[in-house]
Formats: sequence, structure tokens, C-alpha cells
Amino acid sequence: MAQTPRERARLQTMDEILLIGRRHLAVHGAAGLSLRAVARDLGVVSSAVYRYVKSRDELLTLLLVDAYNSLGDAVDAAVDKVPEADYSGRFRALGRAVRTWALAEQARYGLLFGSPVPGYDAPADQTTGPGTRVIAKLVGILEGAYTAGIRAGGPPAGPAEEHAGTEAESVPGHLLAADFEAIRSEWGITADDNALARGVLAWAAIFGAVSFEVFGQYGKSTFHDPAALFDVQLDVLARMAGIAGLV
Repeated sequence: MAQTPRERARLQTMDEILLIGRRHLAVHGAAGLSLRAVARDLGVVSSAVYRYVKSRDELLTLLLVDAYNSLGDAVDAAVDKVPEADYSGRFRALGRAVRTWALAEQARYGLLFGSPVPGYDAPADQTTGPGTRVIAKLVGILEGAYTAGIRAGGPPAGPAEEHAGTEAESVPGHLLAADFEAIRSEWGITADDNALARGVLAWAAIFGAVSFEVFGQYGKSTFHDPAALFDVQLDVLARMAGIAGLV
């Protein structure tokens, strides 16, 4: 259905508000966002902006959803260029896309994965879907690799099986096992508990490594080629997750 001129004008104004909000986020940080300042840059009186965005928290939510979707789009575009059965290649493409986006959008990355904004509680009904796009892509890669390993004669081996002979990986406690079962049910996957544990570690490690670089936690002169370091880290994680070279 064609949009009316009023609807088009509203969408254009919302786009301008988001653009201004992103600029202010980069300069002032999430805690420093102000609808009055946004209205000033938009060229309207402060009361007028409330017709579009009711509060600073609503603006934060819009910026969160916008950033999550921007990151998700970047990851989807990178991963989808790699053949579906090339699990190792898709895993590396995902990690590199997260890092590339984060370095280019440091303020937005900080909004998503930095310190919580005091007094703000993100509404789950608006942010969970966009916020889980990357993990959903990662789950698809890891589950595909797991089932490919099963078809090849057994689940992909992790470091414990590779280096400890017949010694098995530790068995999760009953509460963690219940959590893993709930994850399997929610996501419709088949990976066993130890494969899930390795997958969660891969997820945490990718974002942990990116956060260390974005937030300067390595120090200024520790690593002169952080891209090479990250590629090595992805290689380690791919081996740990049992998908290195698996196609």
C-alpha cells in the first residue's frame, strides 16, 4: 500500500532523529543523550520531538534496535557469501564481520556491549529479536557443523578428546544440563551438552576479543597487528569448537 505524504514525512523525521541520535551517542555517550539536544539539531522546539519519541529511554531503544540490526545485516552479508557447508569459513566470516563493524561503529558497539546505561532497562519485546540475530547465525553454523560431524561418524571433537586420549570432557551439573536442554528446545538444535558448552565459549570469546580491542584493554602497543591476532584467535576457537577445516 502506498504511503501518504504524512507517513513519508514521519518516516523521514524518524530517520533524521536516529541519525542525530547516533551522532550524539558518538560524542556524548549513551548516558549523555538528550531529547532537547536532538530537537535543537533537528531544528524544532523540544516539545515537537516528543510527537515522535516520547522519552530518552525510547530513543535509546530505537538506537539499540538500529545498531543490533546494522550489526546483524553486516554479519549476514559476510556469512552468506561463504558456501553453506563451509562451516569453518562461515565461522571466520562471522567473527571478522563482528570485528569490522565494531571498529567502524565503536560508539554503537559500546551501546550494545559496553557498560549498562544507568536507569535504563531495555524492553525485551523490542530488543530480543534484533539482539539475537548474530547468535542465531552462530548457532546455525555450529549446529550445522555438529550434524555434519555426526554424519561423518561422530560429533566434532573438542580439545579434550583430541589431546587427552580416552579422557572425556567434564559432565555439566544438573542445573547447567537443564539450561542446555532449554537452549536445545528453544533453538531447535541437537548438539550435546559439551558441544553447547564449546559453542557458548566461542560466542563469548569472539565478543570478548572484539571488546578488548574496541575498548583498548590490550594496551596501546602490545599488539601491532590486531587483525592478525584476531585471525589467530578465530583459528583457536574454530579448533576448540570442532569445526576447523570441517566442510
